[in-house]
Amino acid sequence: MSPALASLTAAPPSLAGATRAEIARALAEIGAPERELRMRAGQLWHWIYHRGAREFSAMRNIARPVLDALGERYTLARPEIVAEQVSADGTRKWLLRMASAYPGDRGAEIEAVYIPETARGTLCVSSQVGCTLNCTFCHTGTQAWARNLTAAEIVGQVLVARDRLGDFPGGTPPTDGLVPSGEGVRAVSNVVFMGMGEPLYNFGNVREAIAILTDGDGLSLSKRRVTVSTSGVAPELARLGAECGTMLAVSLHATNDALRNTLVPLNKKYPIKQLLQACRDYPGASNARRITFEYVMLKGVNDSPAEAKALVRLLAGLPAKINLIPFNPWPGSPYECSDWEAIERFSDIVFAAGYASPVRTPRGRDILAACGQLKSQTERLRARARLMLEENLAVGLD
Repeated sequence: MSPALASLTAAPPSLAGATRAEIARALAEIGAPERELRMRAGQLWHWIYHRGAREFSAMRNIARPVLDALGERYTLARPEIVAEQVSADGTRKWLLRMASAYPGDRGAEIEAVYIPETARGTLCVSSQVGCTLNCTFCHTGTQAWARNLTAAEIVGQVLVARDRLGDFPGGTPPTDGLVPSGEGVRAVSNVVFMGMGEPLYNFGNVREAIAILTDGDGLSLSKRRVTVSTSGVAPELARLGAECGTMLAVSLHATNDALRNTLVPLNKKYPIKQLLQACRDYPGASNARRITFEYVMLKGVNDSPAEAKALVRLLAGLPAKINLIPFNPWPGSPYECSDWEAIERFSDIVFAAGYASPVRTPRGRDILAACGQLKSQTERLRARARLMLEENLAVGLD
């Protein structure tokens, strides 16, 4: 083994992204008295999630011996920003590397996307490294699944975004793109689980991450500003509603099983009838908390007036909003985006039936950050870099 490879070691564990229980355990490990654990854990929680502290030394109301002992065993490190791209429309895409899990591990890499608007900003987070679902219109789905992200790694994406956007107290926003600002305006006001992976196939970690994100003493996001998007893992919807209480989005994309089996192969396991019954039973669903049904517009595939009418019939009686998504092309895709006239015609039919049917404005297409594009060029670039490294090593061994 080369000296460079031999020197690789797992990074010290980070408390950035930790639960209250994990923070309390860390304090117990350094010898904090049991009677102080709750108080000390609350102090650390405030500094990590409300103030955005990145060093223990910044925590001014905690005794120095406690901070020194924590610093010997732990860090407050976030996922590393390997690359950042800023779209012409202000959308940002970050390639993030997770901390090493074991000696020699180079760290898993995922992508997160930030979409700014005038008075709010939405962060799209990933829940898995890669994806298992193989939806045929989705570039992300062509990337092999590697593992689930931990709750800390999910929360870490939010911490990175708030750091980079100056969203913690005293932070400085970047000047190279749109970042919402003004009294009471948060740069990251909404979080959507719409990045890489199927959130409901990583339910435990997603649930834990949501609890951290919505804790009122820390990041303090409203549950109504957190949306979990699923491709249709019907049996988990009841748990999501009961245990997390977030908004729900469902990737529907077709009105019959034959077509959806092709577009979303998970439909073969949980067909439309079963999925929609789970939606009708979703805890908390109401006209005030409507379920969003995502429908990607594919030219000549699912964009006819007949399909629009079938969609209206299918969702009858559900408190629903239908989000029409112009298809975002990617290299090698077998589909094309519907013509704008077809999208408008489809939207008019749905709207006339009483459903909100906004057409999602494509954001970040120029940096492959739009919906369904999150494999982007990263995997190909990494593969090319690995090949070059192997070739260089081979030359060095000759």
